[in-house]
Amino acid sequence: MTTGTSRRSAFRLRTVRPCRWTRLAWLVPALLVAAALVVLAVNGVRSLAAVEDFLRSYPGVSTHPVATPIGVPAWLAWQHGLNAFFILFVIRTGWQVRTTKRPSIFWTRTNTGWLRTRNPPIRITLDLWQHIVFDTLWLVNGIVFYVLLFATGQWLKIVPTSWDVFPNAVSAGLQYASLNWPTDNGWAYYNALQLLSYFTVVFVAAPIALVTGLRISPGLSARFRRFDRVFPLPVARKLHFAALIFFVAFIVVHVLLVLTTGARANLNHMYAARSDTGWLGVWIFVGSILLTVAVWVGARPVVVRAIAARSGRIIHRKR
Repeated sequence: MTTGTSRRSAFRLRTVRPCRWTRLAWLVPALLVAAALVVLAVNGVRSLAAVEDFLRSYPGVSTHPVATPIGVPAWLAWQHGLNAFFILFVIRTGWQVRTTKRPSIFWTRTNTGWLRTRNPPIRITLDLWQHIVFDTLWLVNGIVFYVLLFATGQWLKIVPTSWDVFPNAVSAGLQYASLNWPTDNGWAYYNALQLLSYFTVVFVAAPIALVTGLRISPGLSARFRRFDRVFPLPVARKLHFAALIFFVAFIVVHVLLVLTTGARANLNHMYAARSDTGWLGVWIFVGSILLTVAVWVGARPVVVRAIAARSGRIIHRKR
């Protein structure tokens, strides 16, 4: 009787307990209400004389070096598109690695050929294999990006060179929050808040994601235990997850602002490397979305297993 009663109680708890998506559904209206309150509050603050003087003194654009290049080169448009594609799958597979409690499919690298190593390969989950694959593609794309960024002088557009970037960033933030968009020209320069955001993504968040990812990777963490005292694994995991959350938040805000502050012009800058209000950038963006959706849907376990099996051994474990 006790066992039957406990099973019925557990069943009732499972049926009454709301699912994760139901709980998350309440988050959307809560965020909308919070955003509306922020807009009202910031508009009230902007009406103050001191704030008006501040906005006039710091319009939101930082001082740029004379050598700052104008325009978006074609390589940067391609880099941006590839980076957007790879980072979405890095986030997706990273979330799968974090949330899958009892994985049933594992992969072990084939230790032959040019990938042969002295130590035996470590078995990892198929989700982690996917994550490492997209991490590697993102890393290679990032290395090319860094080289071209400094070789062409484009780094001047995303690296602060004047202290006035900070008050101007506050000014731009107030303008965004009040829905009175800052006056800028993304083809020639970024406003101060954009500049600091891109600098943080490129030179802070991305390196943190890379270093912490290497630290918590199964192969390196097992073979470099001397780092445990200097850089403990729990700290690395927390920083790695924080980087993931940062990238998700940045992508959401970035896409929202791109689409609400002159979508066609912005998409032409980012995807077509041209400064006009035509539709080429929009169509390239739509095409990239369709490609991403196709790969997202097509990356089913049976497909991923088949691809992974070409470079290693697949092991199934019963749940």
